[in-house]
Amino acid sequence: MGLFCLSKKNNSDVKMVLMNVLANALRNIVNAEKRGKRQVIIRPASKVIVKFLETMMKHGYIGEFEIIDDRRAGKIVVELTGRVNKCGVISPRFDIALNEIEKWVGTLLPSRLFGYIVLTTSLGIMDHEEARKRKTGGKVLGYFY
Repeated sequence: MGLFCLSKKNNSDVKMVLMNVLANALRNIVNAEKRGKRQVIIRPASKVIVKFLETMMKHGYIGEFEIIDDRRAGKIVVELTGRVNKCGVISPRFDIALNEIEKWVGTLLPSRLFGYIVLTTSLGIMDHEEARKRKTGGKVLGYFY
């Protein structure tokens, strides 16, 4: 599962291309939590990362975060609280119907009452409990606990 891909423009010019920015961001968060850091810088920023972080912040797994526009791809500075044990991306983004959410919760999370699966739906990016309340399915983005 490579996160980087080599792109060749000329014969001598080799450039690294980031393949999955969400996976890279979540891996940075987990590594910083394991090292006991108080904050972590995520780059590049994207709308999907921001919505995923908003879901984590809503449930108290991370503190506040700040988006810094550096006129390139942007950076996000995230305050860590020490609550994240594991978070990750599910690739490919499988379709989940409303009646399949419970099966995915049992597969991805250590307990039914512990952690959240993040889905992208037609109503926006949300956790599995909110999707169940709104009676909608979607594609699975990732999880955190």
